[in-house]
Amino acid sequence: MSAATMLARAGVEVRLVDLDPGWRVAGAGITLTASTLRAFKALGILDRVIDEGHTHEGIRVCDVEGRPLEDVRSPPLGADIPGAGGILRPVLHRILADGLGALGAEVRLGVGVRSVDQHESGNAAVDFTDGTQDRYDVVVGADGIHSGLRKLLFPEAPGPRFTEQACWRFTTERPPAIDRRHFFLGGRGKCGLTPVSASEMYLFYLEHVPGNPWREPGQQHVLLRSLLGEYGGVLAGVRNALGPRSQIVYRPLEAHVLRGGWSRGCAVLIGDAAHASTPQLASGAGMAAEDGIVLAEELARADSVPAALEAFVCRRFERCRMVVENSLEIGRLEMSGAPPADQTAVVARSLAALAAPI
Repeated sequence: MSAATMLARAGVEVRLVDLDPGWRVAGAGITLTASTLRAFKALGILDRVIDEGHTHEGIRVCDVEGRPLEDVRSPPLGADIPGAGGILRPVLHRILADGLGALGAEVRLGVGVRSVDQHESGNAAVDFTDGTQDRYDVVVGADGIHSGLRKLLFPEAPGPRFTEQACWRFTTERPPAIDRRHFFLGGRGKCGLTPVSASEMYLFYLEHVPGNPWREPGQQHVLLRSLLGEYGGVLAGVRNALGPRSQIVYRPLEAHVLRGGWSRGCAVLIGDAAHASTPQLASGAGMAAEDGIVLAEELARADSVPAALEAFVCRRFERCRMVVENSLEIGRLEMSGAPPADQTAVVARSLAALAAPI
């Protein structure tokens, strides 16, 4: 939606195709860095994100009892851009969809891509799963970590790899004391709380799961309560509130960076299809939004589509690689039980790098 928004705003005729007929979004909340909020300003949605989400300053690092150890600053990247924030995934989806609808972009739901046939003339014929076909000057694959477009364009490319971690998430009521993102370090896993609205927050817990075991959905609240058993303070209340009706999202973590280029002819991959990160730097959504912004900029200034796509990848590769690799580094430190200061040092270094212009 970020790429479609920027292209439609530039006067490009855009068709967004999504496989889900309900155009739903899975998950709990999204943590927002200052660089992500800067991208949302470029997309024209920052005011609504601030109004409907929660913005705040930095991260408070605590021990397992909830006692503060350190505050990691996240300075704002402009007078009107907060330093950090959070928002519910469905709320962000609605804000982006509203903006795209206001631009008049066409949205087709319940349709997938069967093939992409590139022609010598420079455009591509796309066959859809509903039996229709159309030609396009640019094809953008923004279809996630298990991208079908990636398999069509780069069949030889390796897929994402499992990191030996899994993430638990669920949304719950926010006490006033949780006025910013909190990390709780020193336990068996890494736990955190992120405010996502005036009254809500989401909890995340990163667990070391080398065998990638199956977690029965009906019993997930029991296991998560056990994993949170060593925590005191505010987390004790969160733990005690877990029950069969808690909307828990459990997800094994995978990551990848597509190397050797993200484009072929007039087709390009963006977002998780090209560079999927684990959540340690809370920058997956931000990198995807930035991709959409930069792609539109390069298509507007280049003499040809292939030149624009090459310039896009040149601008994006190192930044996205850094996010993926530094997130994986933090994950390895978490799993090895490294001191909290070692983990927060990588976070601070990465946030400083993300403050640079895109």
